[in-house]
Amino acid sequence: MEVLSVASEVYPLIKTGGLADVAGALPAVLLGHGVTMRTLVPGYPSVMEKLSGGRVVKELDDLFGVSAKLIAARIEGLDVIVIDAPSLYDRPGNPYVSPDGWDWPDNWKRFAALGWVAAELGMGMVEGYNPQVIHCHDWQAGLAPAYIKFGPTSAVKTVMTIHNIAFKGFFSADIFGQLRLPPAAFEVGGVEYYGGVSFLKSGMECADYVTTVSPNYADEIRTPQFGMGLEGLLNGRAETVSGILNGIDVTAWDPTADAALVQNFSANTINLRQANKQALVEKFGLDGEDGPLFCVISRLTDQKGMDLLLQVVDGLVDLGGRLAVLGSGEGYLEDGFRHQTAVHPGKVSISNGYNEALSHLMQGGADAILIPSRFEPCGLTQLYGLRYGCVPVVSRIGGLADTVINANPAALAAEVATGVVFEPNSTQALYDAIRKTVALYHDSKVWKKIQRRGMKSDVSWDTSAARYADLYASITGLKSNDDPDN
Repeated sequence: MEVLSVASEVYPLIKTGGLADVAGALPAVLLGHGVTMRTLVPGYPSVMEKLSGGRVVKELDDLFGVSAKLIAARIEGLDVIVIDAPSLYDRPGNPYVSPDGWDWPDNWKRFAALGWVAAELGMGMVEGYNPQVIHCHDWQAGLAPAYIKFGPTSAVKTVMTIHNIAFKGFFSADIFGQLRLPPAAFEVGGVEYYGGVSFLKSGMECADYVTTVSPNYADEIRTPQFGMGLEGLLNGRAETVSGILNGIDVTAWDPTADAALVQNFSANTINLRQANKQALVEKFGLDGEDGPLFCVISRLTDQKGMDLLLQVVDGLVDLGGRLAVLGSGEGYLEDGFRHQTAVHPGKVSISNGYNEALSHLMQGGADAILIPSRFEPCGLTQLYGLRYGCVPVVSRIGGLADTVINANPAALAAEVATGVVFEPNSTQALYDAIRKTVALYHDSKVWKKIQRRGMKSDVSWDTSAARYADLYASITGLKSNDDPDN
């Protein structure tokens, strides 16, 4: 089966968040299930820099007013089709935001072009390439299902995956006339959303099937609390909505062979982690005391619960903990963590920005990772934490609740606990979870069992890849490699 994945970012070519990790990992894991996946990605500077060779499979004179080329290539182990359109994508920094921090005003056009090209590929624009499924990721790819639904009759099927329903890709109705869609598409059953155009809603409405990145999140977004105004749509098509849990690339995230670690280790040699902890302490300029070292690897936003964490930093330090933070985001939160660094020298430290290698060392050296999110579609950092023996301390929400088993008395007695889970999402509950984590840490026998159990958890894509293959098979009527009758 041939599937075209449509993503605005894909690791290791371009990454701002977990979407890139998912889009980058799926092609390899699906291959073992009889699915060949090629990824359509915009030609940002970082993508074009890595593009060596390749062949032009289509030239477009008018891609929403600009000329463009579609280049098929294999880059960093990925089969890709790159949209080489400098007028749309050759811009510095973040793919969505200008250097001054504002969304690019023509983002509607940049990602309408992505969806339009995806749909045209699905309808045979390039001779010899006929994918059976177009798999669209998040709002940036959300118009592709609409172009299919309101275009010429086509056998290609579409899947829309919601990575974060909070980002709807909403634009004013003024752009509709430039989207190359018929007037009938500007309706509730199409792209219209509260008088404007929502790319995400379009994909959710028009795709043959909708997935989210965890089962619990799939349930949550059918409620007013988490549905962001789209819960009615989801409930109306509940039979074609489900959650498929994300996994991680267990070759890129492997503590036994990770070059970013000072010392490699396994579940059976977990004491070797201490060398990474020492290196992490030195890297962040923290005291080398014998207490739990907590870490944060996150966007610093209210969604991630970073405002709650700021309010309990004093308590964390009073309990004997230290805190290393890697991330950037809202200015007041960055300033708040810098202030805590000044208030608690040697106990709290922050590194602004994102550093892939440092994030690996933090997972391999910190004792616990704090993830107090207010909502979390899936989350990947807790999966990395499990894999590396960095015990997750998480809110009971979304994919966090699906992947971490709380160390309550029953779970400890049954020896199944893999982390600390708290609710409700409040400063008091977070502080209590930190206090519980500190107590568990000081019982070294119990702590090591929790670490080893997490490291032995299946956080790979194996099970989820099979579910995606089965989904593609079910909507196309084709059999997957996993079908016993195949």
